[in-house]
Amino acid sequence: MLDNLKKYNVVLASNSPRRKELLSGLGIEYKVKTMPDIDESFPSELKAQEIPAFIAKEKANAYKQTMGNDELIITADTIVWIDEQVLGKPNDRDDAIEMLKKLSGRSHQVITSVCLTTLEWQNSFTATTDVTFAMLTDEEIVYYVDKYAPMDKAGAYGVQEWIGFIGVESISGSYFNVMGLPIQRLYGELKNL
Repeated sequence: MLDNLKKYNVVLASNSPRRKELLSGLGIEYKVKTMPDIDESFPSELKAQEIPAFIAKEKANAYKQTMGNDELIITADTIVWIDEQVLGKPNDRDDAIEMLKKLSGRSHQVITSVCLTTLEWQNSFTATTDVTFAMLTDEEIVYYVDKYAPMDKAGAYGVQEWIGFIGVESISGSYFNVMGLPIQRLYGELKNL
């Protein structure tokens, strides 16, 4: 499958173990390359889908300076959007607890943008998934934050972890998008290159 990718050295520009797991599930050969200190800030006027789209492109552009002629770089960014506010990765334990309290008993959107980049072209897409959480007790939130340390996850949770098992009432859209990479959509985009 995806024989059209044989002309590229595919590079996943991410430290995320979930993105690595999902991309590996496609059965394609790729390597991981990361750069330290890529700026993930964004202009304050950006809203919802505009935020991860901006950051995914900025990440891709940072890699362009070091790319080989045959490389295809995959960058991505995921946010949680609730109350016209972005929840990225928590700053610390208290921030993670506050994020989960905000999500408890409510619906939010998980938005991931993916940018595919070569030296000749760049293509981006965004996926949005609606997630509804059950009411979570303070005890459940603290247990999750302390046991699973979700500091590297947008919105301070991993849907594939304990909090997803006990807290997620419903999902409308891609489950894998909530994990951090809309893999079915990515497969379609790669197939059509």
